[in-house]
Amino acid sequence: MTWVIGWLLSSFAIAWLSARVAIVYAHRRGILDRPGQRRSHTVPTPRGGGIGIVLASLACLPAVLLRAQVPWPSTTVAGLLAALLLVALAGWWDDHRSLPILPRFAAQLLAVLLFAAALGASGMPWWWLPLLLPAGAWSINLHNFMDGIDGLLAQQAMFVGAGLAWLAWSAGQGSLALAAGCLATASLGFWLLNRSPARIFMGDVGSGSVGLLVFAFTAMLWRVDAALLWPALILSSAFATDASLTLLTRYFRGRRWYSAHREHLYQWLVRCGMTHRRGSAVYMAWNLACAAPSAWLACSHPRLGLLITIGAYVAAAALWMALKRRCLQRRPPKDCHAVA
Repeated sequence: MTWVIGWLLSSFAIAWLSARVAIVYAHRRGILDRPGQRRSHTVPTPRGGGIGIVLASLACLPAVLLRAQVPWPSTTVAGLLAALLLVALAGWWDDHRSLPILPRFAAQLLAVLLFAAALGASGMPWWWLPLLLPAGAWSINLHNFMDGIDGLLAQQAMFVGAGLAWLAWSAGQGSLALAAGCLATASLGFWLLNRSPARIFMGDVGSGSVGLLVFAFTAMLWRVDAALLWPALILSSAFATDASLTLLTRYFRGRRWYSAHREHLYQWLVRCGMTHRRGSAVYMAWNLACAAPSAWLACSHPRLGLLITIGAYVAAAALWMALKRRCLQRRPPKDCHAVA
């Protein structure tokens, strides 16, 4: 227990201290997100604080996954770290100077391919590779899309990390449980500086890395027990539903889905008068009231896991549409020209 607490505290401390250093660094280099029509903040704010989560993961995951009572193969851990480093470097570059879409997406695909190949070398069926590639790339990007108001992505990473840790622990995977727990505590360390009013934003270096880690830990859980895939997917239902439905809406209306916009539900909540803190609370309310109980139900009734997951996502979609409709009806006059 001392060993577990030590690593959890280490990940928290590394992320918190690194984010504080990142604030100073961003101000000196002028790496600031400035207010604009496509943004939800009102004052220039430094970005790139998610580097703390990356450094905490790079420092803690090798020891946690390799030296536990049930260690993971070194090839899998090496693939995970290489993928994390590649995604973080692409995000770090994009935070400093804009990185075009194609090379950024190529780096993400290569990262997912490295991890998937390493996981395949551990005994996972290789025919899953065509599914893992788009799933990993989507996880990286959807977490980037959902990083738009104070504290939202960090609190989601805390919730999903803690939930994945519980699922891994229930499957007797103490090493994976501690790895996911380190993601949760590192996100907590960053959240303390990112909660409203944010002193620093996560940036692409952090949002993409969180998306990769959520994907990787979910895939590793599937590797342990296929039935655990369903509760793991339920934990991410709030973000996956918002990002997916927003993208589909923009696509079918002929818009460039990859361009900057303010049409996610969390952005509409803020545009209609909610504070960042209350907007984030809406997502946490779903997580605690619906996602967590549904994940527990899917875990305790594995034969019904798929049906429970479908039900959870249908409910999330219905709530998304109801809240979006309410926002459109109550939108302020300055947004009357906008089309959701």
